[in-house]
Amino acid sequence: MNPTTIIKNKWFWAWQDEKEEAWLSEMARGGLHLEDIPFPGRYIFQEGVPTNYIYRLDYQSLKSKDKESYLQLFEDAGWEHVGNMGGWVYFRILSNNREAPEIYSDSESKMGKYQKIMIYLVILLPILLGARPDIPDQLDSFSIILSTLFTVLLILYAFAMVQLLRRINQLKGKG
Repeated sequence: MNPTTIIKNKWFWAWQDEKEEAWLSEMARGGLHLEDIPFPGRYIFQEGVPTNYIYRLDYQSLKSKDKESYLQLFEDAGWEHVGNMGGWVYFRILSNNREAPEIYSDSESKMGKYQKIMIYLVILLPILLGARPDIPDQLDSFSIILSTLFTVLLILYAFAMVQLLRRINQLKGKG
C-alpha cells in the first residue's frame, strides 16, 4: 500500500514554535508524519502508523560546511532531521513516553534562537522603510491601498518585535 500525502495549511508565528512543535507531535500521534515544509504555513505529511514523535524546531543560518556538522551533532544525539524552511530546522525523535526531550538544555540557548530572529528583523527594517511608497498630493485608490498595506506591514513588524521580546523576557524569568 502506498502512503498517502496529506497537505495541511496552518500558520504559526516565530515565537509560537513550541505550539507548532506540539501540533506536529499531535499530527504524528494521529498517523500524519511531517515530510516537508515548502513554505511558511504549508505542511506536507505522509500518512502512516500513529507514532509518538516529539518535534523540535531550531533557527539557524548556517553555511553549507557548518550545516553538515550541525546536523551530525543532532543525529548523534538521536534526532532525525525532517526538513528546513527559511532558517527553521525541523527535528523529531521517538518519545519513550517519559519527559519530552529538548534540543536546548538551558534558557540562554533558547533565548539565542529568538535573538537571531530579532537580528534579522532589525536588518530588514531599513530595507522595509526604504521601500515605503511615496504618497502623492492627490490620493487615488491605488495610493490609499498601497499606503494601507504598508502601514499594516509595519504594524505586523512591530507586533513581531514585541512578541519576540516578550518571549525572550519569559525565558529570562525561567533562567
